[in-house]
Amino acid sequence: MRSVGCGCDFSMTMPGTPTTPAGEASSAGRCVTSPRRSSTGYRRPYPSTRHATAHPNGVVAIDHIVAASPSLDRSVDALQRAGLDLRRIRDQPTPAGAPRQAFFRLGAEILELIQEPEDSIQRAGGGRDHPARFWGLAVRVADLDRTVELLGSHVSEIRPAVQPGRRIATIRRSAGLAVPLALMSIPG
Repeated sequence: MRSVGCGCDFSMTMPGTPTTPAGEASSAGRCVTSPRRSSTGYRRPYPSTRHATAHPNGVVAIDHIVAASPSLDRSVDALQRAGLDLRRIRDQPTPAGAPRQAFFRLGAEILELIQEPEDSIQRAGGGRDHPARFWGLAVRVADLDRTVELLGSHVSEIRPAVQPGRRIATIRRSAGLAVPLALMSIPG
C-alpha cells in the first residue's frame, strides 16, 4: 500500500482510519502520516469507545501501531516532514530484537517505528532502500489476566511493559494471526 496525498515516502495507509468527528462517516485509506486537523487547524477528537459493544476477548482500544523501517532515521525524517511530532527515540533493543525505536503521537494512539534488525534487512534482500512497512499492533484490554487466561497456550506470559506501571503479553504464532499482536493493560 502507498500513502495517499501527503507526499511522504512512508508506505502505509490505515484503511478505515476515522478522519471525521464522531457520528459522521469516515474515509478509508488515509495516510497515517497526515496530521488529522480540522478546518481551524486543531487536531480532531477521536471518536469515543465508551459505547462500543464489549467483546469476550476484552479488547477496548488500539494502544499503538508498529511499523518497521530498514532506515529509522530516514523514516523519522519523512514522518516529521509530513507533520508528525517525534516524541522520543529509544536506543535500547526490544524483546524482538529491534535495536532502536521512535515514537509519534497519532492522537489517542501512538506510532512506534522500529529499526529493523540487520538480519531481517539481509533476509528481505532489499537492503536499506525498501520502504517502512506495517509490522504489528498493540491493543488495550480491560482485564489482561482474564484475556491471557481466555487465550491459553496461544499467548505469552504477562511481563512488565516498557511503559512504567503497564503490563504486556504477546499472541503466539500458534494463534494463526498474520500480524504480530500484543495485549496491553490499560494505563494508570
